[in-house]
Amino acid sequence: MSGFVGVDIAKNTFDIATHLPNGKHKTKAKLANDPKGFKEFEAWLDKNVERSALIVMEATSVYHLELAEFVYNKGFRVCVVNPATTKAYADSELRRIKTDKSDAKLIADFAREKDQKLRPWAPEPLKYRQLKAMVRRLDDLQEMEQMELNRLDVSDEKVKDSINSVLRHIEKEIIETHKAIKKHIDDDPDMRQMRDLIVTIDGIGQKTLERLLAELGDLRKYSDPRQLVAAAGLNPKLQESGKLKGHTLISRVGSARLRAGLYMPGMVALKHNKAIKAMKERLEANGKAPKQIICAAMRKLLHFVYGVLKSGLPYDPKLALAR
Repeated sequence: MSGFVGVDIAKNTFDIATHLPNGKHKTKAKLANDPKGFKEFEAWLDKNVERSALIVMEATSVYHLELAEFVYNKGFRVCVVNPATTKAYADSELRRIKTDKSDAKLIADFAREKDQKLRPWAPEPLKYRQLKAMVRRLDDLQEMEQMELNRLDVSDEKVKDSINSVLRHIEKEIIETHKAIKKHIDDDPDMRQMRDLIVTIDGIGQKTLERLLAELGDLRKYSDPRQLVAAAGLNPKLQESGKLKGHTLISRVGSARLRAGLYMPGMVALKHNKAIKAMKERLEANGKAPKQIICAAMRKLLHFVYGVLKSGLPYDPKLALAR
């Protein structure tokens, strides 16, 4: 029986694949992404794979979460990967066919080849899932507010009263959601303790703290600051091809929302955080580009986050400068 399963998930359905002894794949297509489909998947797993099998699926918005939790609770090993990693694997294998079934097969092959390097997945505690839902709802509300403001600028006078009415309602919802997020953190001793330490870092305020906890969960679970940086997709990715020797990008294999949320704090830190200002001067002297410097500032902030949580002490600018 096989030890690896690839799952390709969409909003309403998912496809599955595992390996056969003859080197081919056994597949099943268009299972419903709901409890009935999950039960059908469980029966298929019992028939075709080992109980210790690794089930790998891509992080697809929120559509993978219920299925991942279902198979996790059934005792299977589960890994949820960034789609960028499987795409890179497909490119390395020169895969050209693009169908749901081929994607499930690709993910199964990826699981088998990368088994030892993949990080096991487990559901986030409910309090972090609730926080993520609230922070993302806030994002949606702010996006809607901006859309209505854009409409207000170009709309006929006849509809401006309607737009202003919607804006007042959205503004009220934004205020209430801010309050709910703050209360959620205030009411939890662990999140409150992390908050009180992290906001001592010059450049990080309440909003950034909320996004850190929402996107990455319990920040104390990371055993190394580089893991925290990688989770945000800010770890350097060296490009050495042709004339681009030594050209460095960031991996982007992580939370895009967190990277976006760290941009302004990074800009603020470049002006007001003494340790990051000193780093900026060194990088400029070495000819680094502005984009590289802001990414370095964002990484440095995450190192400081790890440091204050590891030590249990507030941010110390003198200690940061000494490093």
